[in-house]
Amino acid sequence: MESEIQNFICIWISAIASSCYCYFIPKHIPSGAARLLSLFPVILLFIALPFRLTVFHLAAPTIFYLVWLANFKLLLFAFDHGPLSGHHYPPLPLLHFVAISLLPIKLSQVNVSSSDPRNPSSFLFAVKALLLPLIVWLYKFRQYFNQNVVLAIYCCHIYLGVELVLFITAAPIRSVLGLELEPQFKEPYLATSLQDFWGRRWNLMVPNILRPTVYFPVRNVSAKILGKEWANLAAIVASFLVSGLMHELIYYYLSRARPTWEVTWFFLLHGVCVAAEVIVKKKVLVGDWRLNRAFSGPLTLGFVAVTGNMLFFPQILRNGLDVKIIDESFMLARFVRDHLPV
Repeated sequence: MESEIQNFICIWISAIASSCYCYFIPKHIPSGAARLLSLFPVILLFIALPFRLTVFHLAAPTIFYLVWLANFKLLLFAFDHGPLSGHHYPPLPLLHFVAISLLPIKLSQVNVSSSDPRNPSSFLFAVKALLLPLIVWLYKFRQYFNQNVVLAIYCCHIYLGVELVLFITAAPIRSVLGLELEPQFKEPYLATSLQDFWGRRWNLMVPNILRPTVYFPVRNVSAKILGKEWANLAAIVASFLVSGLMHELIYYYLSRARPTWEVTWFFLLHGVCVAAEVIVKKKVLVGDWRLNRAFSGPLTLGFVAVTGNMLFFPQILRNGLDVKIIDESFMLARFVRDHLPV
């Protein structure tokens, strides 16, 4: 574990140094092909760095932040778009540039009241923080549970773990730089439609980076060929397709197994369903007529669960990632316990 942590620290030092290079060199090169060429070595480095990690709890966020979020931000930066572009006035300071390039950070004023312990969101986080060790404890009895129950516990573990990591990370970012981390989830269990689930509640960093890099460019190009309405649907499906391919890449980093494309089909299916949902809302559910959330909520979550069981989870189970994550949870718990001051 100690060597893995050393690798983790070295990777992030390299990433910070690379981001500084992007601030001092490519930033002053005209946008377009020339700037993209100057950024290309950093993009390749961000792709290569996570291969040094094998522990899921360190590798997964590093892969997501560097290979997906940071590289997509650099692609936008190459053409003077996105959060790193030169449109800010005053220009971004170095520390802000590095933080925004490597972390899921948005430029906004810090809401001081959000850190108030009496705030409902703070209370909700405290409840989630207490639930996480309970979920890890339940893994001890997984051999007695149905496989679907174990998968449900696993999903809760990932959801609560990400919430905890982001909440802890947000404190120094807020106090030192005055920046806020982007929210990762917004109570996804309250979703009333697939559009609501994927666009407004689940893994919000993904739609926030896919909109400027995939959705808007595809929509703008398609509008000239298909018309505005069909271009919007094509952009939705394209965004889900790219998300599926990026998830396949993340799976490859974590398992080193050849992709079987089930995850891509999962996201492509949901992209087509979201596009169909948009059509139905515009053409059928007109006016004030809407499905009752008591019906649409369970229907949405049920569809996600069933299709996830068919297409999203098989690669996890086939490659033993679920067992690896569970075993690592106990290992990390022991590591923290042994290194805490008495």
